Amino acid sequence: MADAKENAIPANHSATPDAPWLTLIGLQEDGLASLCPAARHALAQAQHVFGAPRHLALAGVAAAPHGPGRAWPQPFGLAPLLALRGQAVVVLASGDPFWYGVGGSLAAHLSPQEWRCYAQSPTFSLLAARLGWRLEETQCLGLHADAFERLLPHLAPGQQLAVLLRDGAAAANLAQWLSERGWGESDFSVLERLGGPHERIRHWRTPQGHSLQGHAQQGNARHAIAALAADPAQAPAAVAVRARGGPALPTVPGRPEHWFAHDGQITKSPMRAITLAALAPQRGQRLWDLGAGSGSISVEWCLAGGRAVAVERAAERVAHITRNAQRFGLRHALRVVHSPALEALPALHQQGAPDAVFVGGGFDGALFDWLRQHLSKGCRMVVNAVTLDTQALLLQLHAEHGGQLIKLDWAQAQPLGRMHAWQPARTLVQWSWQAPGPARP
Repeated sequence: MADAKENAIPANHSATPDAPWLTLIGLQEDGLASLCPAARHALAQAQHVFGAPRHLALAGVAAAPHGPGRAWPQPFGLAPLLALRGQAVVVLASGDPFWYGVGGSLAAHLSPQEWRCYAQSPTFSLLAARLGWRLEETQCLGLHADAFERLLPHLAPGQQLAVLLRDGAAAANLAQWLSERGWGESDFSVLERLGGPHERIRHWRTPQGHSLQGHAQQGNARHAIAALAADPAQAPAAVAVRARGGPALPTVPGRPEHWFAHDGQITKSPMRAITLAALAPQRGQRLWDLGAGSGSISVEWCLAGGRAVAVERAAERVAHITRNAQRFGLRHALRVVHSPALEALPALHQQGAPDAVFVGGGFDGALFDWLRQHLSKGCRMVVNAVTLDTQALLLQLHAEHGGQLIKLDWAQAQPLGRMHAWQPARTLVQWSWQAPGPARP
């Protein structure tokens, strides 16, 4: 019997004031065969059935005007479905609609009493069962509409990744992407149409006991690319990767500068680690990065699970920030604003108050006055200064408003003839302060 996820409601599948009008049904590749009786009944009684053409075909639902089937609009949107509120509506999805599916998007617009869900095993579970992987030790990602760069923070030697893709062609593209970034020796599997009569699994692996140098001169990914060109994967497709190679992105703040696109205007790695410690990022929180330079602080914040708005006035540096957002797979989390900081703040504030603010350049009294008047209580602000003028202002503000003031001097060993000597960096003064109010609305 398929697993069922449903609200605590009476077992009445008609759309009435006392029962949900919307039913979400997770399908497997065997179509109706694995559906529980309640899901079958809801589908039979539906006035409208939304789903991708593949899902409608699996369920044997004819499209309008010959039946209740309705394909999702392109570009994707929920408005046509929500306009039918109160009628008996079914949504078809793959496996568990709440794991990289439409379920979460729909639930955000509905009360819990309006919907029920009958979920089945998601593709990730089927993949783990076929490969013998512990699912809790596997990074699961849905890249139907996202860039492969989203994988970057998860790639490390030995790491297992399960990736859902938008179509079969994307499997070959992913193999190419891995090969170009030094991960071409990774074990690579393509799993097609899992759970149905046309299931197929293909592996490109390094046999146990073989060295990477002695196996697959072009790498597993290269062999996969050639095989998939001759015999493309069939949707829906998932890819399983056991990573081999590198380089891997470090997991802690203060990542080396060579990972970033920049023109020299970048918070250096040791100072960046100290700055991120002062900003204290938390998952889901929002950062304003004012005078963002290369955007390295924003990138590190987003890699910790937050969201950021990077404000920069120089066009060439805006381009660097945009490149870094793409390079680290953070276009969903990092927004770039091309503007002087003070001019951008009113519009940013209307879009939501930040949890933290970093000022890496262009700090002055007018900027602080605006921030002091508008930041919510408890918002963390960190300012880095290397010029004497700004450092003097930070000394004054610390005396007037408190907070924490630290001075950082550091040096790196550099060649000097046949020997080495310390090359000091510019002294950095950092002021950390928490806004006393007004309270967050």
